[in-house]
Amino acid sequence: MEKKLIIGLCGPMASGKNLAAGILQNMGFACIDADLAGHQALENCKDLVLQAFKQDAEQANIPLVDGDGKIIRKNLGKIVFSSPEKLKKHEEIVHGEINRLMEDFLQQNSSKNRVLNATVLYKVPLIHKCDFVIFITAPFLLRLYRARRRDKAKIKDLLKRFYAQKDLYAQYRSQNVDIYKVSNCLSAGHLQKKLNALLKNKV
Repeated sequence: MEKKLIIGLCGPMASGKNLAAGILQNMGFACIDADLAGHQALENCKDLVLQAFKQDAEQANIPLVDGDGKIIRKNLGKIVFSSPEKLKKHEEIVHGEINRLMEDFLQQNSSKNRVLNATVLYKVPLIHKCDFVIFITAPFLLRLYRARRRDKAKIKDLLKRFYAQKDLYAQYRSQNVDIYKVSNCLSAGHLQKKLNALLKNKV
């Protein structure tokens, strides 16, 4: 049986990573979005997360759960991205569960070429199962404009999240993986052409 590819897809916030995932999915790849897997992992680990950040939420006077008992991710993000230490604490709780969910996806779609769409894929063991990694990039100001338009968040909150990702590419390089940068600063059609050219000799 022909070996099927596993591709890691990553990039900083608002670079166009999800757009690239959609293009690859239209090309026949099975894709998993680690953000969505993260939602499920967060729910699975809810008690541990609430216990870890309850005091921070009380000090900031913001609720962590809504009326249905679900975590308010936006409020949790304000706490988690406020310092590297809190971000690390959060990741230690949920990343193992995210890795497990993505492992399940790989097994369930073993007959297809697969894409792991994950900003911080380098932080989970699955990165070493990838045949190569595609790193989507875009200029800082363009990403900030996209993020502001998409999330309607305050600039200072976006800048905190951007700062948390400032060494993202270097983190991937440190994993000694086969990685390719693809710039997304024009149209979706232009990005598709770049991905087609990259994958021409891979699939």
